[in-house]
Amino acid sequence: MNIAAIFAGGSGVRMHTKSRPKQFLELNGKPIIIYTLELFDNHPEVDAIVVACIEAWIPFLKKMIRKFEINKVVGIVPGGTTGQDSIFNALVEAERVAGGKEATVMIHDGVRPLITEQTISDNIKTVKEFGSCITCVPATETFVVEQGDGSLEIPERANSLIARAPQSFALRDIISAHRRAIDEGRHDFIDSCTMMSHYGYQLKTIIGPMENIKITTPTDFFVLRAMVEVHENQQIFGL
Repeated sequence: MNIAAIFAGGSGVRMHTKSRPKQFLELNGKPIIIYTLELFDNHPEVDAIVVACIEAWIPFLKKMIRKFEINKVVGIVPGGTTGQDSIFNALVEAERVAGGKEATVMIHDGVRPLITEQTISDNIKTVKEFGSCITCVPATETFVVEQGDGSLEIPERANSLIARAPQSFALRDIISAHRRAIDEGRHDFIDSCTMMSHYGYQLKTIIGPMENIKITTPTDFFVLRAMVEVHENQQIFGL
C-alpha cells in the first residue's frame, strides 16, 4: 500500500500573508495545496492520501477537496506545534488507514506542488528496493560549514545534494523513529531524513526536478505562477 502524508500545518510567516496561510493562497482560483494534492491523487500507484492541516482551516480544506474532486484523501488530522509533530499526526492517521498492512509512506509538503509523476514513481520504487528514498537536487552553489572550533569546512560541490521532498519510508520504520523521538522528548528534528539518519537508518537518494521548490516566500510564489503558465502552454500548444 502506498500512502501520501501531506503536511500543511504551517502559518506561512515568511510569505507575509495576512488573510490566509500560504498553503491556501490561490493561483488561477486554486489553492496551492490543491495543486499538490492533485499530483498524488492522479498517480496510479498512490492508494490513499492523509493530510495534517491547521485545525481551524480543516473545514475549508474539506470544501476545496470536494470542489476540485480530490478522491484519495481518506483522513485529515490537526497539525501539531512543530513540523515534526504535524508529520507524526499524519503518520498515525496513515497507520490507521493501512490497517496493519505493509505500507510505503511519502511525506511531502503541502506547499511543494512542482514535483512530477516520475518523482512519485521513483520514490515508491526506491522504498520497495532499499527501505527509504530522499528526493534531492544537486547543489548548485558552494556550501560552507562552520565547525565548533570556528574553522570552516567546504564540502566538494560535486558530492553535495540538497534534500527536498517527498521523503519516503516504510511506514513501520518512520513511525517507530517518531515514537522514539517522542519518548526522548525530541520535537526539533528539521525533517524526516534528519531524524532517520540520527537513529541509524540507511538512506537512499534520488534526483528530482530542480523546480521542486517549497513555496515559502513571495518570490517562490512568482516562480510557481511562471511554472504553472509554462505547463498550461505546453498542454495548449503542445510545446
